[in-house]
Amino acid sequence: MKYLFYFGHPAQYLFLRETIKELSLSGRHQITILIKTKDVLEDLVRKDGFPYTNILPKNRGNSVFSIGLSFFKRIGLIIPIILQKRPDVLIGTDATIAQVGKLFGLDRITILEDDYNVIKKLADLTYPFTQVILCPEVCNVGAWEAKKVGYKGYMKLAYLHPSVFTADEQITRKYNLGGRYVLIRLVSLTAHHDFGIKGISYDLVNQMIGSIEDNGYSVKISTEAVTDPRLEKYLLRIDPSDMHHVLAQSALLISDSQSMSVEAAMLGVPSIRYSDFAGKISVLEELEHTYKLTFGLKTGNETKLISQLMELIKQPDLKNLFQERRNKMLSEKINVTRFLTWFLEQYPGSVEIMKADSKYQDTFL
Repeated sequence: MKYLFYFGHPAQYLFLRETIKELSLSGRHQITILIKTKDVLEDLVRKDGFPYTNILPKNRGNSVFSIGLSFFKRIGLIIPIILQKRPDVLIGTDATIAQVGKLFGLDRITILEDDYNVIKKLADLTYPFTQVILCPEVCNVGAWEAKKVGYKGYMKLAYLHPSVFTADEQITRKYNLGGRYVLIRLVSLTAHHDFGIKGISYDLVNQMIGSIEDNGYSVKISTEAVTDPRLEKYLLRIDPSDMHHVLAQSALLISDSQSMSVEAAMLGVPSIRYSDFAGKISVLEELEHTYKLTFGLKTGNETKLISQLMELIKQPDLKNLFQERRNKMLSEKINVTRFLTWFLEQYPGSVEIMKADSKYQDTFL
């Protein structure tokens, strides 16, 4: 089978990375990978050695006009590649995959883990044109439930499941992280669904640093945005491919990143996410209320954030407690990479199997 993957975010690529490796090793498939410039996405694909094409090598602007213009550029750039490669199935999150696939009568699979209400603009441009919405069971896809194939897992579990990922202590030594450290992740909030969304301010970061250091922990800050000069000495400068090793060995994550909060939960690292998205994303709500692996607070609750932070870092045996919670979560979720490999290799028959009996996926527990 000939697959065309389009990735617009590092997490989308990481979700399917192990599956692409399996499909490539089989020798039975042709794979085309398209990306755009976004954070560390190109670095990750290049380091893994996959052939790829960056169709948008320059970062787009953050205005509504720039986002719209980028959308039409992608359509114009993807069409010639489809005509050349003649793929059997298109796979990605972006609406261009669904729309171009519909135009050419090609099979198309949309991958995501956000609820319809969170990504409404993207969903309205995508769901009417896609054939399959492949997402965690807990996700709400609005009026498009008939197209949903839900699996017992999370996108981040595909690359952070213990069968795929093991934290390497040598990496923290390489960066001289040493001892107990709290990781603070700050994002730029420039995605199409981020307009009007607030996260962690620099003043709040400085307040948290004092509280953390007073309790014997060091602080490391990972950020996409321009930083306050006061935070310079705390900045984490590492190879992007090492981030999950650093996260896995941290004592705690504080973030306004939804993605990294899910990643922390997959690794059994406690996290506090401070964002206007708190309470709105089903995957994180399940991880918080069913498995107690993360805590969400809306902005404006600075005092509560500091209180929650202190409660966690003062809790004895915190690491073991959260590893137990992680193990419970893992026991109830499938091996997502094994499922994905089966799903794509057996497509479209796999859709029929899952629609007839969703418990078939228990084969991958």
